[in-house]
Amino acid sequence: MITKVYGCALNGIDAQLITVEVNINRGAKIYMVGLPDNAVKESHQRISAALQNVGFRIPVKEITINLAPANIKKEGSAYDLPIAVAILTASNQINNIDQIQDYIIMGELALDGIIRSIKGVLSIASYAKEHGFKGVILSSNNAKEAALIKGIDVYGAENIMEIIQHFNGGLKMYKTDRTPLLPQKKTFELDFNEVKGQKQVKRALEIAAAGNHNILLIGPPGSGKSMLAKRLPGILPPLSINEAIETTKIYSISGLINSEDGVINKRPFRSPHHTVSNVALSGGGSNPMPGEISLSHNGVLFLDELPEFKRGALEVLRQPIEDRRITISRTRKSIDYPANFMLVGAMNPSPNGGFYDLDLERPEELYKIKRYLNKLSGPLLDRIDIQIEVLPVSFEDLSKETVEETSLSVQKRVINSRNKQVSRYKKFKIYNNAQLTPSLMEIYCKLDNESLLLLEKATEKMNLSARSFTRIKKVARTIADLDSSKYIQVKHIAEAIQYRKLDRLKL
Repeated sequence: MITKVYGCALNGIDAQLITVEVNINRGAKIYMVGLPDNAVKESHQRISAALQNVGFRIPVKEITINLAPANIKKEGSAYDLPIAVAILTASNQINNIDQIQDYIIMGELALDGIIRSIKGVLSIASYAKEHGFKGVILSSNNAKEAALIKGIDVYGAENIMEIIQHFNGGLKMYKTDRTPLLPQKKTFELDFNEVKGQKQVKRALEIAAAGNHNILLIGPPGSGKSMLAKRLPGILPPLSINEAIETTKIYSISGLINSEDGVINKRPFRSPHHTVSNVALSGGGSNPMPGEISLSHNGVLFLDELPEFKRGALEVLRQPIEDRRITISRTRKSIDYPANFMLVGAMNPSPNGGFYDLDLERPEELYKIKRYLNKLSGPLLDRIDIQIEVLPVSFEDLSKETVEETSLSVQKRVINSRNKQVSRYKKFKIYNNAQLTPSLMEIYCKLDNESLLLLEKATEKMNLSARSFTRIKKVARTIADLDSSKYIQVKHIAEAIQYRKLDRLKL
C-alpha cells in the first residue's frame, strides 16, 4: 500500500512542498531515497524507538520511503514526524488517510515519542495557507508561532500518540488560539529622556528614523555614541503585522524564536562585534543561513568602532544597503534573504579618539588620521545619508535638572512623517524617503533656485560625489516632511548639508 504525507523544505525564508511517499511490501528492510542527508537517514531509528514506546511499531516488512521531489536535498530531523505518520498509515495503524492529506505535518521525534520543535514553522504555515491546505500539525512548542498565520488550523501536539488518537477518532488535538495582534508599547526600556544634552545628535537620529536613513556617529570615546544608538529603536514606528511576520520568518529559520512569544514583536537591534567574519555578517554555510544583515531586517544594524571591522566585511554591506536584499551564492544553490535595515555606525574621528588631541601641523599626525579614515571606502560612506559629530556632553548639560523629551513624543513625529511618505509613494510600492529612485526624486525632491544655488556651492566646496548629492536631497525631503512642508526649502537643504561631517572635513 502506498501512502502520501506532506511536509515542507525550506529555501531561504520560503517553504516548498515535500511529499513523503511510503510503500510497504514483502521483505524485511527499510530503503530511504530522495536525496536525504545523514540526519534524515537516521530518522527510522528514532521513529522505531518512539513508536515502540507509545505502543505501536514499524512493521517487519520491506519499507520504501521516498522524499519527493528527489532533486531537493532533504536536511535535518524535521522529517521524523511525517515519515512516522506515513509508515503508520501505510501499515493500517492510522485511519482517515484522506484527512491526513489535508495537513502539512512536520516535527522531530524523541525516543519516547515527544515531538520536538523545529525551525522555519512560520514559513511552513504560510505555504500551507497559500496552497490550500486545511492546516498544519506541529510540536506544541511551535504552535503559537504558526498561529500568527490566519486562515488555517494549527494543531500543536506534545506526543505522537496524540496525532494517532486524533486521526483514529479518539482524543482530539487542541487547536491553537490565534496569536493576538502585536502589542503597542507605550514605554521603552531605553528612553531618549535618559540622555542629557546632545540635542543636535538627537535631531539627526530623529531625521534618520523618519526617513529610514543610514547614519554614522563620529565622536571621541565616552561621548555617548553607543548610548544614543541603542535608543534609536524606541523612536522607530512599531512593527506592522506584515513586517512582524517577515521578520519572524527570518528568526524562525535561524532557530531564534522564543516558544512563549511565538513572534518578533519589536524592531530588531543587532550589534555584532568588530571581529565578526564576512559569513557571520552576510550569512552563509553549506545550507545558507541568515547573517547579521538579515537578522537586522526591519530594524537596526549597529556597527560600533566601524573602522575596526574588516574592510571585506564592510564592503559586504554595499549591495544590501542599495537593494534591500542580500544574495548568498554557494555551489549548490543561491538564496535571497530580505535585508531592509537601518545602518547605524559609530567611530572615533582619529586613532587617538578625537580631532583635537593631535597636532595637525605635524605631517605624521595628519597621515595617521587620513589612514584611519581611509579604512572606510568612499562608496560605503556615500551610502550613509547622515554623518554627525557627537561631542562630549558639557558639565553644564550633565548637571542641569531639565526634563528631556521622551522617546514616545519623538516617535509620534516620526510616525507622522512616515505616514506622509507612505501616502505619497504607495502607488510606487516604496515606503520611505531613503528608498527614493532617481526618477521619483525628479518629482518629489524639486529644488527652488535658492536651494539649488546653495547645493551647488556646497558640492564645489566639499567636492561631493553624485551619490552624496543625492543623499543630501533625500535627507532634505525628510526634514521637510518633519516640518510639514510640501516642498523642500533652502533651510532644509542647509540642515541636510550639515549632516555630511566627513565630506565637510578637510584635512
